[in-house]
Amino acid sequence: MISDLDIAIRLAVAALFGSLVGFERERLMWAAGIRTHMLVSVGACLLMIVSAYGFQHAILMEHVALDPSRIAAQVVSGIGFLGAGSIMARGQVVKGLTTAASIWAVAAVGLAAGGGLFFAAGLSTAIILAILVGVKPLEEAYRARVQSCTLEIDHERDAVTLDELKRILGVRGGQIRRVTVVPGMNDLERTTVALTRVSRRDIAAGAETLKDAPGVHAVEVVKAKTG
Repeated sequence: MISDLDIAIRLAVAALFGSLVGFERERLMWAAGIRTHMLVSVGACLLMIVSAYGFQHAILMEHVALDPSRIAAQVVSGIGFLGAGSIMARGQVVKGLTTAASIWAVAAVGLAAGGGLFFAAGLSTAIILAILVGVKPLEEAYRARVQSCTLEIDHERDAVTLDELKRILGVRGGQIRRVTVVPGMNDLERTTVALTRVSRRDIAAGAETLKDAPGVHAVEVVKAKTG
């Protein structure tokens, strides 16, 4: 059986590492912040300690066979309900997946601390923070290049063709999802172009170029979103 001091150290280490990950979520104003991540990490740590050392007296009994890893194993699946609570679906947009993953990850950190694997717990915490903080700018830069948008173009009849749109917007055929032409009054037409996997810069530049094209009266970006 480990000493009380060792138990205290393991619980404190789990709380510390959990707070570091929780602070990163807290600064982004997510519901699962410092306290939630600390509680998950400390709780997982305690379960690991109980699982590994809490039944040693029973194992020494005759004709008794126990698996000391069973309680800790349930943490992996049991922590899922907290992660599910942090996920929000708004229409086709799902938010909170990263926070749910961080909760699951700090539970693993707590298990490592509870098992006395301080190096593994510390290194995992550093890697988790590097992923949450360092990878996000790269992710956002990539997403900025895969926008979807819809352009509405008011122009004179037959002034804008599909080939002309490709040339002016600088896009390939696969980036144009849909083109709709609606006849208007006084020989005017409205062409709606749905684009995908284009950058914000390309969207803005393409709209400005279209405005200067012969026969084009107005260009409007209806929506621009990631996806």
